[in-house]
Amino acid sequence: MRCPFCGNLESQVKDSRPSEDGAAIRRRRSCPECGGRFTTFERVQLRDLMIVKRSGRRTPFDRAKLERSLSIALRKRPIDQDRIDRMVSGIVRQLESMGETDIPSDAVGELVMAALKSLDVVAYVRYASVYRDFRETSDFAKFLGDEGLHQESSEPVEDPHIIRQGLGEQDISPSDDA
Repeated sequence: MRCPFCGNLESQVKDSRPSEDGAAIRRRRSCPECGGRFTTFERVQLRDLMIVKRSGRRTPFDRAKLERSLSIALRKRPIDQDRIDRMVSGIVRQLESMGETDIPSDAVGELVMAALKSLDVVAYVRYASVYRDFRETSDFAKFLGDEGLHQESSEPVEDPHIIRQGLGEQDISPSDDA
């Protein structure tokens, strides 16, 4: 394993143990050249998956890309990283167990949507807004109504100005990434 600090091609394994969910081996390594210490994870890969985009383009499945998109949806949500890692591993196992090497991107999106819906509704709506390409507030309202996520006791808000009145200044500042 190449050292991420100095690029040396050799490293020594100092400690190995199963990860929290048992789906990977966590290895603590040390570089004999620079003395740097780092951790690697070894996972079982049943087959090389290819994702078929809507345009027909094929790209290799990238677990890190899945993790990034989930971390964006779950940003600032009270979800433990261990639960997120288990969810990612579960999605990957489902994809591998489909028996196909070419997986439509829609199938990946639907698996992520189902997992997020059971984990955190706010993250589910965030992910859906990008995945389903919401363009207007009416897209959100329709989605929430179709999913049964709207509040039964309140009437739908027609005027966006009313929504804005309920937001604090920190929520609508241009410097906030949310």
